Amino acid sequence: MDVIKIGNFIADRRKKQNLTQMELAEKLNITDRAVSKWECGKSLPDASVMLELCKVLNISVNELLTGENLEMKDYNEQAEKNLIEMKKQKEQADKRLLTAEIWLGLFAALFLLAVVVSAGIATIPEWAKVLIIIGGLVVFFIVCFYLLRIEQVAGYYECQHCHHRYVPTYKQVNLAMHMGRTRYMKCPKCGKKSWQKKVLSDKE
Repeated sequence: MDVIKIGNFIADRRKKQNLTQMELAEKLNITDRAVSKWECGKSLPDASVMLELCKVLNISVNELLTGENLEMKDYNEQAEKNLIEMKKQKEQADKRLLTAEIWLGLFAALFLLAVVVSAGIATIPEWAKVLIIIGGLVVFFIVCFYLLRIEQVAGYYECQHCHHRYVPTYKQVNLAMHMGRTRYMKCPKCGKKSWQKKVLSDKE
């Protein structure tokens, strides 16, 4: 998607509606800075405000993602292209998240090890050592919570029975037995349990 083109289109449609950036922001309950970022091509509107933005600008989501008004004959073809592009961008974002998960996990483990070793060799009272280790554990578990969140939302899990691909709940991911990124979970489609692998695409 051409974010510069989309930004220019948003600016053009806003002006045609006789709205300032501040007025548009107020209608969407966001800051005018966010609107400015869209129009400068620095970011795209979040999914949470996209429908309302299109309503205010009197355009379709398809036209917004294309960055231009569409004729009816081009509409379906462009909608398919936008859908493919959005799925591609999600896969790339998920891949980056899963890579970040590895590095964050390594950092958390090394950080906790460093805290325990430092507390062990430091010439300080025992209570201080305990506090340092507790602090290290708190940081470690906060990072682990975030890592599990990444594990839940990035990509999909594939059932080994019916090959359905889905995003599990945080509770499912947290409580499931696992080996790396493979988790033993119940498929919401066929209801059977299996060791389900992490995949990036939702295409079965």
